Amino acid sequence: MAEASCPASCGELIQGWIGGGEKLVSCPIDWFSTVEVHEGVTSRGERPRMRQILERVVTYFGHPLALAHSLSIALESTLPVGKGLASSTADIAATAVATAHYLGETLDESTLAAICVQIEPTDSTIFHRPTLFDHLNARVQIGCQPLPAFEILLLESHATLLTEDYRRLWREPALRRQAEMMDCAWLKLQRACQQQDPLLLGEAATLSAIANQQLLVKPMFSQLLELVEEFDLYGLNVAHSGSVVGLMLDSRQHDVEKVLWRLKRSAIDIPYPQQHLVKRVAGGVR
Repeated sequence: MAEASCPASCGELIQGWIGGGEKLVSCPIDWFSTVEVHEGVTSRGERPRMRQILERVVTYFGHPLALAHSLSIALESTLPVGKGLASSTADIAATAVATAHYLGETLDESTLAAICVQIEPTDSTIFHRPTLFDHLNARVQIGCQPLPAFEILLLESHATLLTEDYRRLWREPALRRQAEMMDCAWLKLQRACQQQDPLLLGEAATLSAIANQQLLVKPMFSQLLELVEEFDLYGLNVAHSGSVVGLMLDSRQHDVEKVLWRLKRSAIDIPYPQQHLVKRVAGGVR
């Protein structure tokens, strides 16, 4: 038996046309998918892409595909699906690493990324360091210094959007028009990590959220920006292909209860009826 866990992501810190192509930097939080791989019959609750990546890892290490058919996958996860929380990446990445461990092997992060993108677009939660990642082909993987400390008041909508449905939309012209803004956001993010400045990181995330509003509208977006200004929060980040929104803050400095009160007073809680205070964590599969 072997086990591995991968964190969820509260959307992305930045995502868009950066350095000549579409890339992202995920925002890992302290929610996890945990996968156990062991010998046994296939579980009925198993998700198809988890089986696909188990088979790829088995054959990657030179074992016959028949070995994969003798293995069972058990998933423990409370991550909502289709909200922009990187639940699918967490599932398949944890499965890949648990499978490698079962085989007595290890997967470095670059190899894990290359295998995951063969299955689906992949979030950069699979990297221990914050990483600018080409989530479609894994050709770009630019790591930064660790993120500064912050928390997120995660606003969860009832709306769901599957990544594959979103990717069917022709978005490249709109993405290209925002390239200058997104290059600026990427530079701000790097400086924020170098200087351990959560406010600068919030500026980068807010720039990306504003750019993404032209592509995937978030309800009450202007009111959310006003909330950031009113309470002097670090910034606003969003799921660029999902429905969740994050208010970036520090509960030691910001009055979370008052922010929640203001959410209700402004009726922001109507499109975002569930609110969760979560912590930013390091990425990487454990």
